[in-house]
Amino acid sequence: MRLLGKALTFDDVLLVPAYSKVLPRDTSLATRLSRNITLNLPLVSAAMDTVTEARLAIAIAQEGGIGIVHKNMPAQAQAAEVARVKRYESGVLRDPITITPEVTVRQVVALSRQHGISGFPVLKGKRVVGIVTGRDLRFETRMDAIMTPRERLVWVNESATLEEGKALMHRHKLERVLVVNDAFELCGLMTVKDITKQTNFPDAARDALGKLRVGAAVGVGEGTEERVDLLVKAGVDAIVVDTAHGHSDGVIERVRWVKRHYPQVDVIGGNIA
Repeated sequence: MRLLGKALTFDDVLLVPAYSKVLPRDTSLATRLSRNITLNLPLVSAAMDTVTEARLAIAIAQEGGIGIVHKNMPAQAQAAEVARVKRYESGVLRDPITITPEVTVRQVVALSRQHGISGFPVLKGKRVVGIVTGRDLRFETRMDAIMTPRERLVWVNESATLEEGKALMHRHKLERVLVVNDAFELCGLMTVKDITKQTNFPDAARDALGKLRVGAAVGVGEGTEERVDLLVKAGVDAIVVDTAHGHSDGVIERVRWVKRHYPQVDVIGGNIA
């Protein structure tokens, strides 16, 4: 057998470190994914159906990277995966799921199972009139009987800090407090679970509202416009025009289309090899 060439394995190579005063605790791995998105860990997961959906995207974002949710599913399902990531963790949830006093207990139970949450502010128009929690749903069948009324609510003003909200929850032994403005209109929701997550993952990749970062892949074919629209409404941070050959007319035009119609969302085109 002829020896065609010399090859080295990992163990055959040793990198000899030079003198340095830099300590690991002084280093930063932060980098930019795009013009507006900074990652604390240079890690991006592949947009493959065997790799990235909401579960992995959450785990990677908590460590400082970002997951790209694959497109091999209906547009509504992909948008739902993105929404799961964006709702998973937030210092102040600015768009909580709300209900009206006319909603039935059965509908509230279905909402709780669908979204995996247990507390729903009750609104009349924009004004807060109560709150319903999972504990309330165990015993009653009528909404007016289970709802905590406005006069018994524990709330904070929209200018309150997370520490103030946390102290209030601790004092009243609550899991959540409502955030309202001077007109008692709902501005958000603080939960002890989200505050704890932020403490446990200080290097997580988050947007300006404290929500985890997530991207989503799209193609260039029929139905892409609807898919992009649903993803943007779900709160996606980056759209990835994901094809095997990115340096093509279809991909370039799709990148232009997304940037023109949704300038607030960062766009990534690829692969180019």
